[in-house]
Amino acid sequence: MDLAVKDIRRHVGKFLATIAGVAMLLAIVLVMNGIYQGNIADGVWLIDNTATDLWVVERGRGGPINESSRMPADSYRSVAATPGVARASPLVLYTAQREIAGTSQQFTIVGYDVFGGLGGPGRIARGRGIEAPHHEMVADRKLGLAPGDRVALATHDYTVVGVTEGAVDAAGNPLVYLSLPDAQEVQFQQDNRALEAARAANLKRLERAGYAPAQAERLLPLLSAGGDTINAVLVTLEPGADPSAVAAHVRDWLYFNVFTTGEERSLMLEGRLRRMSAVLGLFRGLLVVVSIVIIALIVYVLTIEKIKSIATLKLIGAPNSVIVRLIMEQSLALTLASFAVAYVLREAIVPGFPRTLHFLASETAATFAVMLGGGVVASLMAIWHALRTPPQLALGG
Repeated sequence: MDLAVKDIRRHVGKFLATIAGVAMLLAIVLVMNGIYQGNIADGVWLIDNTATDLWVVERGRGGPINESSRMPADSYRSVAATPGVARASPLVLYTAQREIAGTSQQFTIVGYDVFGGLGGPGRIARGRGIEAPHHEMVADRKLGLAPGDRVALATHDYTVVGVTEGAVDAAGNPLVYLSLPDAQEVQFQQDNRALEAARAANLKRLERAGYAPAQAERLLPLLSAGGDTINAVLVTLEPGADPSAVAAHVRDWLYFNVFTTGEERSLMLEGRLRRMSAVLGLFRGLLVVVSIVIIALIVYVLTIEKIKSIATLKLIGAPNSVIVRLIMEQSLALTLASFAVAYVLREAIVPGFPRTLHFLASETAATFAVMLGGGVVASLMAIWHALRTPPQLALGG
């Protein structure tokens, strides 16, 4: 180890520059590990944190999270009457973009029955849950809101009564929980000026069609969007009820699609998340290979620069194991130092990163093991060249 340390001290500038470069690449790998797992965690967060046994959605659809689904507002009543169903609750789920806290932000609205229904927020970090039928909301902290803040949605102001931590949709957008009627109103209603403009435009359409002003006024509601739809029905089963039998009954008699929580999760993992996960996995692999190649080239260059010193060692009778150990120790020192700096960089990046980063100790350990093995492989080319060096080279031969 003494020879390796002495040589590192002689080329300390190159070693530090190499460590910095490789560490930045490895930090990207570690962050991408977090993005990869965070992408999965975000994708299934709402599924995993919604206390339900079955998801009932529009026929031919994959669910309210994987794709859009629209059902009559009273669908949950028919589902609730199904044998084996303990409780059925309507759910509204859609993405919106509004100005919040002075900036335009995208978020997903979850509308649920606030009086004992399913689908509401789980653990609330600050404040409380929704207790009033109208104009209260629970929002995730990513929106920058606090209990007591007021937010304008559609034609009303909503009071933030609670704040969640990490409640996001599959795209990483924060969740906003509203009562079911409020969520439907926000989805279908516009602000007053927009409503007035739409009303005037519809009146003109009816009058151009030949209707008298009084008739046009009576027909106007038929041209207005209504909030009489929901996106899904959440179901909890009675003790001992067979999920497959209940699902089959709903499919056959009510003509809806039904998924268990596990099936809904699989749809998300195998559908929307699969391609993104494959892309992230490919980039992670490429960055690891590039890091190992850089270490290999640096170790090789350093070996070439001290080739006469290696020849001298061989001339005085030093065994090949000394030379092998010298090069191997330098390569491993580069790898270990680069990984340590990369880990520190990763921890510095996490607090300000815009997406959810989720790290698994096993994945970090696997990355470390791959890099450690890569460090050994990276030294082989330099070792091969060093062992072929003739001793007489030390004498200028």
